[in-house]
Amino acid sequence: MATTQSTTGHLTGYKRVSTKAQDAQLQADALAEAGCSKVFEDKLSGKNTERPGLLAALDYMREGDTLCVWKLDRLGRSTKDVLTIAEELHSKGIALRILTGTLAGSYSPKGEGKFFFTMMVAFAELERDMIVERTRAGLEAAKAQGRTGGRPTVITDDLLTVARARKAKGESVSAIAEALGVSRATLYRHLAD
Repeated sequence: MATTQSTTGHLTGYKRVSTKAQDAQLQADALAEAGCSKVFEDKLSGKNTERPGLLAALDYMREGDTLCVWKLDRLGRSTKDVLTIAEELHSKGIALRILTGTLAGSYSPKGEGKFFFTMMVAFAELERDMIVERTRAGLEAAKAQGRTGGRPTVITDDLLTVARARKAKGESVSAIAEALGVSRATLYRHLAD
């Protein structure tokens, strides 16, 4: 099981959001409240193999320090990835502290604790996969009802009629797109329909 470890070193935070458009403020607040002296950040998917913020945090930390994350899925998205990071931390004498979620507490990968941690990481990965599957099912249901996501098109029926007429007169797609104020790719896509 997750065990509480007393730490004498620094508490270092790591926060991650999957896209640049997402905000990590909730994680930042939780890490500050936990007492992290330094926080590293990545703004990219956990599936990316290269995470410069995490690598910098691991390089910065020393034996006796604790890496603190808001939730387990912020550390990594796959069982193998999280376990590899946890094992590396442990081999360096660095504790892992998870602030919220199923594994809230500190982690020490020994005996029963290692088995428990492996199972919980697997459940977290399963939960993520279920969320992805529910999202796909919801999108498919919406599509079947005639609703689609994404940005609304900038090409109206009137604009498309004008574009087709100009194209029939021999005008280039680039010139038509510029005149109508749309991108060439958008115009090509609609002309192909």
